[in-house]
Amino acid sequence: MHASTNAAPVVEEDHGSLRSVKIASRLVPTLAGNASSADEKDDFVRENYALLKESGLVEAGVPGELGGGGADIEELAAMLRTLAHACGSTALAFAMHTHQVAIPAWRWRHQGVAAVEPLLKRVAQERILLLSSGGSDWIGGSGRAEKVDGGYRITARKAFTSGAEAGNILMTGAIYEDEDGQRKVIHFGVPMTAPEVRIENTWRTLGMRGTGSNDVVIDKLFVADGSVAFSRTAGEWHPVFQIIATIAFPLIYAVYLGIAESARDIAIEMARKRPAAEHLLHLAGRMDTSLRAAQLAHRWMIMTAQRNEPSADSVNEVMIGRALVARHAIEATELAMELAGGAAFYRSAGLERRFRDIQGARYHPLQPAAQARYAGAMALGQSVAEIF
Repeated sequence: MHASTNAAPVVEEDHGSLRSVKIASRLVPTLAGNASSADEKDDFVRENYALLKESGLVEAGVPGELGGGGADIEELAAMLRTLAHACGSTALAFAMHTHQVAIPAWRWRHQGVAAVEPLLKRVAQERILLLSSGGSDWIGGSGRAEKVDGGYRITARKAFTSGAEAGNILMTGAIYEDEDGQRKVIHFGVPMTAPEVRIENTWRTLGMRGTGSNDVVIDKLFVADGSVAFSRTAGEWHPVFQIIATIAFPLIYAVYLGIAESARDIAIEMARKRPAAEHLLHLAGRMDTSLRAAQLAHRWMIMTAQRNEPSADSVNEVMIGRALVARHAIEATELAMELAGGAAFYRSAGLERRFRDIQGARYHPLQPAAQARYAGAMALGQSVAEIF
């Protein structure tokens, strides 16, 4: 599957010996077979999710000592990249669970945070699925937390909750005002089976239609003081969010890289059936050059995460990589459409779905304006605390 895009060893290493990547590779034909149907019906990829759960990939990122697969960030990224060759929606939704596992796993291993053990053990033993509400729970926070006796009463609407119908726990937060009038964000897990929680079917989109990224509405849910993982100032970077950004985005953007690689492979096969022409050589060369740039940028994201030093600097490097992967993956996919010619316009070719799915790379944090401001502030030695 990766033969053509793995040709340059400086870009790609052999992940064939890694268990989660092997499992993902075996699932590719079945996942790919379900992808078109879910896309056409605006339906969640539930059959694919069931396969991921049965296969053991749900617990891939849990440390081996806690009963999981022990996969590190490089292996997890390769796993998601492989899944994306088959179905971008499956891979992106699963990336949200995967990074919600990888972050507490990193904190357990590198910071000795014992409080995350019960969650990680549940993922390993029960194969529960964790949800993330994406931009709804970024640095600014969203939702309202009212302080009550023994805890908080939560009212919120969390958009972009990928895989909502399959998830067990939504890792989220809400804003409250403390005694001094300061806006704080508390973070906690929400059981999706709680009667105060419901899913609203809002996901009708250009691409990534199978992710099932519907809104989750929380209506006056009680969260006990002891269930709050941590609190922070709203609208400012916190050390935990530096960890989140450093670890999560190499995983999320592995999906977009995999989509672009898949688009490239499809386009090459289609172009070989077209009459030979000079302009096809130029298109193919430009496409591979853009793809290689995306691969190199993603490698930089992985290397930054592997330093195990989350900080304002690591966020900057990961977000520079995120900007470059998005730009070049989108460009490579656009060139794939041109290289394939008019046949690419037909759904049966699979390229137009990848063209639509790759557009999602534009919308995750840090989006271009914020990313440029953040990088500029770092370069000039200015504060980035409120740039997000």
